[in-house]
Amino acid sequence: MVAGVTLPMVRFAVDPILRDKGEGAFVKVAEVSKITNEPQEFHFELKQQDGWYLSTANLVAWIRKDESGNIYALSPICKHLGCTVGWNSNSNFPDQYHCPCHGAHYTKEGKQLAVASKPLDEYKVMIKDDWVYLGEIVPNTIVS
Repeated sequence: MVAGVTLPMVRFAVDPILRDKGEGAFVKVAEVSKITNEPQEFHFELKQQDGWYLSTANLVAWIRKDESGNIYALSPICKHLGCTVGWNSNSNFPDQYHCPCHGAHYTKEGKQLAVASKPLDEYKVMIKDDWVYLGEIVPNTIVS
């Protein structure tokens, strides 16, 4: 009788830990044909499982092609204090990402030019069936 009562409780507590995490979650964000050399802002949703709580996070990425045609995506979160950067949003810093909070600005590749101590992070990118999929956020490897 004790096992009949405790086994469901143990499974409830341990099951999320034992589930296969896979290779990581990638989310379908944009068609490859819509990506240009100019950074574009794309909004997407990510379903998150925290224990038994399922939620949806609304995320943003700046996606563009480089001169070689490779697609990459940058996080819009400023590395100074976490505000959101915009592309070409300040006439004093043309063709740059700019943070309206404290004046940090970055190159098209995400390299910091002022105020911030690190470049913008990037998303892992996967191209599949003519769609851009984004994965986890990682430190910028483009400007190192």
